[in-house]
Amino acid sequence: MRHRISKLAFLSLTALCFLSSFAFSQEAEKTVKAIDVKGNKTISTLTILAKVKTQVNVPLSSTVLNEDLKRLYGLGYFTDVRIEQEDYDGGVKVVFHVAEKSVLKEIRIEGNGKIHKDQIKKEMQSVIGDFVDQKRVRDDVEAVRRLYEKKGFSEARVESSLDADPDTNQAVLSVRINEGTKVRIRDIRVTGNDSIKAGDILKKIKTKKMSWWGWLHSGFLKEEELLEDVERIKALYDEAGFSDAEVTTDTEPFDPQHKESGDIILKLILKEGKKYVVGDIQIEGNKIASTDEILKVTQMTKGRPFSRRGLRLDVGSIQDLYFDKGYLSARIRSESIYNEASDRVDLHYSIVENELTYVDKVRVQGNFKTKDVVIRRELRAYPGESFSGAKLKRSKERLYNLGFFEEVRFDTESGSTPNSRDLVVTVKEAKTGEFSFGGGFSSVDSVIGFAQIRQKNFDWQNTRTFTGAGQDFGLRLEVGSVRRNGEISFTEPWVFGYPYSFGFDLYRREINNSRSAGFFYDLRRTGGDLRLGKEFTEYDKGLLMYRLEEVRFSDIPDTSSQALKDELGSNVISSAALSLTHDQRDNVFNPSKGFLAAGTGEIAGGPLGGDKDFMKLFGSASTYLKHFERLVLELKVRAGIADAYGDSTTVPLYERYFAGGANTIRGYKERRIGPRDPGNGDPVGGEAYWVGNIEETFPIYPDLVKGAVFFDTGDVYEKIDKFGSGDGPFSGFGVGVRIKTPIGPVKLDAGYPIDDVPGESKKVRFYFNISQGF
Repeated sequence: MRHRISKLAFLSLTALCFLSSFAFSQEAEKTVKAIDVKGNKTISTLTILAKVKTQVNVPLSSTVLNEDLKRLYGLGYFTDVRIEQEDYDGGVKVVFHVAEKSVLKEIRIEGNGKIHKDQIKKEMQSVIGDFVDQKRVRDDVEAVRRLYEKKGFSEARVESSLDADPDTNQAVLSVRINEGTKVRIRDIRVTGNDSIKAGDILKKIKTKKMSWWGWLHSGFLKEEELLEDVERIKALYDEAGFSDAEVTTDTEPFDPQHKESGDIILKLILKEGKKYVVGDIQIEGNKIASTDEILKVTQMTKGRPFSRRGLRLDVGSIQDLYFDKGYLSARIRSESIYNEASDRVDLHYSIVENELTYVDKVRVQGNFKTKDVVIRRELRAYPGESFSGAKLKRSKERLYNLGFFEEVRFDTESGSTPNSRDLVVTVKEAKTGEFSFGGGFSSVDSVIGFAQIRQKNFDWQNTRTFTGAGQDFGLRLEVGSVRRNGEISFTEPWVFGYPYSFGFDLYRREINNSRSAGFFYDLRRTGGDLRLGKEFTEYDKGLLMYRLEEVRFSDIPDTSSQALKDELGSNVISSAALSLTHDQRDNVFNPSKGFLAAGTGEIAGGPLGGDKDFMKLFGSASTYLKHFERLVLELKVRAGIADAYGDSTTVPLYERYFAGGANTIRGYKERRIGPRDPGNGDPVGGEAYWVGNIEETFPIYPDLVKGAVFFDTGDVYEKIDKFGSGDGPFSGFGVGVRIKTPIGPVKLDAGYPIDDVPGESKKVRFYFNISQGF
């Protein structure tokens, strides 16, 4: 009997499901005969219907209705949307019921006495006439609170309320403020710090006590900043091995008898906990990289303080090591285990090396002006080769050194095989073209006027924009109180697709007699040069240059020596020079580490013709050392010799070496160090010289302004055989500022001479210069 009942129930349930399914099918097949909108007061029906996909005389679809619901909510106009269906004219009528958000009619600020309401409203995003947005209101409350905190009212409380009129659908937003007392930190006291000095802790945090000159440190208490400072202190202790360190904060009145003043003492309360030291280190799974290789790239070595952050960095360093070897899919897991027996933290690294990864395709994107070939020829990673971190790093350096890109990013995507990846090179192009004109002041040239056209990414074949091929073209006119220059230059870095560079310069350069700038004569040079270069290795290149120019030397004082008077008039200089450069700087425009060495040998006259016969050798070397994260030390030395031969008895004055001033030894007048004319004491330069510079730079405003301190030294000698003799060396020191501007990096220096130069006073001298590096 029970079996028959169960069977009957089963058949009934099956029939019911069938009928329900049939009914649903019939419902789904109903046609939409009409669509209506109800509840809208401000938003027109047409605007709403334009957003829905449900249409008249189209079968009703529950999927489309659900999407319509999302679309209407997405408009941001409604607090509620409902959909109803009614039988209508043999089909169905769809009704969209909407409840509109209120329109903001007024914003009221209440309780503000210290900050004007207009300033408060500027911090808010809510706008009269817009629909009320609850999230925006919450953000406004937080913005007002932050404004008060910034002004020193850390105890300020801000609340909001909305008063909506259902008849007009308009609302008034009220922002109520309890300003409290302005809180200033008069002192910060650290307790519980047995292992780290209070001064070191205070240097790490941004919260500062009020300085006597309030513009430096206001002393305002900012809650968010204080929370960040707590984390900074924890990180400092973690680096020292105190991974369990706890930091809490408290305040007390600075003057208990005048609590209403708002001046407080901020207390940083520390519980250092136990100091952990690294014990045994175990590495397993490594076959490609030896254990010694891995340990060399890690900082958490045996006996050093254990740091969670240090462990994370070490995992990243090991990952980079495998990446450099081409194992992109290598996986490194770390585990730290406290060993009670040794009272140390043992470290365990588990490595799964996986397979060597190869470059499949190289894709370039983001270059709207620059041709693909210009980017690809700088890459050192090629299809079919295994990935190499060192090659990718060098590729990125070369791309940045072009000066064409603000950003260069390398990513990988799945390749055509499991052990290959596509290399995706993404660039963000920088402004490479420049048309500028204007005026200024230089410590050498006094007043300057200039006009310049420069395109570092030039393409002479692209007549539409003249950009994209990586060529360098420039045209510059400059007029100053001392100098007048005109120059046109062009360089093709890759001739016919080969790594040979070719270029030329055409110029006319004039110098007017100006003793203040170190020139007691007029000089005009008109000519040009041809350049042919070759990159020999990744860091070494050579340049062969031929120069042909006419030099006119005139207007020297009557008291000048006969030797100088013999140089008056016009002469043709025909010379060839060979330069070799080794450049391992990380960035040619703003180096922070690396080395640069260059040497040039030049011969003029003789078999090359011309009116003057002389030879010159010049060498320079610079090294850059980054330390303390943000400081860069530059050590630079330059030296040169020149000698006459053949029909010439002396090196022309305009080919000799000079020192003193903005670009050599600061603290002295321009070109005033070295030999003088016996007739009138004017500087005449020498046939040998050397200059050494030490300069430390530090960021003031990142990427825009840097400060500098420097020490310069050197000397100039009349003849080569007198190198190292004389009254020198002459030295100077000082401070400066480096400013990045659209027309180039600007150097402002103040130097003071250490040694006496005959006829020159010892005083601070200022220098203004537009340089080539920042």
